[in-house]
Amino acid sequence: MPKSTANLVRNARRCNLLNQTLLTLYPSAECALTYETPWQLLVASRLSAQCTDKRVNIVTQELFKFYPTIESTLQSTKEDIEKIIRPCGLGNTKARDIVAAAHYLSEHHAGIIPDTMTELLKIPGVGRKIANLLLGDLFHKPAIVVDTHFMRITRRVGLTKSTTPIAIERDMEKLFKKAGIYEESSDFCHRIVWFGRDVCDARNPKCEICLLNETCEYYKENK
Repeated sequence: MPKSTANLVRNARRCNLLNQTLLTLYPSAECALTYETPWQLLVASRLSAQCTDKRVNIVTQELFKFYPTIESTLQSTKEDIEKIIRPCGLGNTKARDIVAAAHYLSEHHAGIIPDTMTELLKIPGVGRKIANLLLGDLFHKPAIVVDTHFMRITRRVGLTKSTTPIAIERDMEKLFKKAGIYEESSDFCHRIVWFGRDVCDARNPKCEICLLNETCEYYKENK
């Protein structure tokens, strides 16, 4: 068996083990962002760039009191939105994108969030991370959300050596398919966020209590 194929098989098994462990720890696989409608998820996910989900959830509580829908957002200005979302950082850019997204969806999709990657990427402020989140949560499609937790943990345990979000997404898509869990990829991503917060912290990972340390390359190198 070629070395590349052997590595794929080995990592697929480890990926399956990680998935089973996460399923045991976080059976509900809930999104960390609080929302009630597809539009609210899009807005919350845009606000989450370089900001914690905890802070986003606090800010959107206030934002959605005044602008809970695309229709209400269309009646706002960038300045109206920016005043509320400033604590999330990058207020000017995020407010601009939110207002532009409302207008784009109203003009091109009758106010409905589209269900394909191609169409989602045309929405102002939406990149692959947000598009995958929307595809997974709203349309229950296989989707790989490469956020900071996902990047850190998949690299730490040794499932990928890639350094860019798109390369990591491609690597993990191959592994998920080889492991037979591609359909579960969206839930996997939610679980890994919670795992990253609770156990595999960026600065102080709790390796001593981690259920994955037997197969984790980071643990083997640092124990």
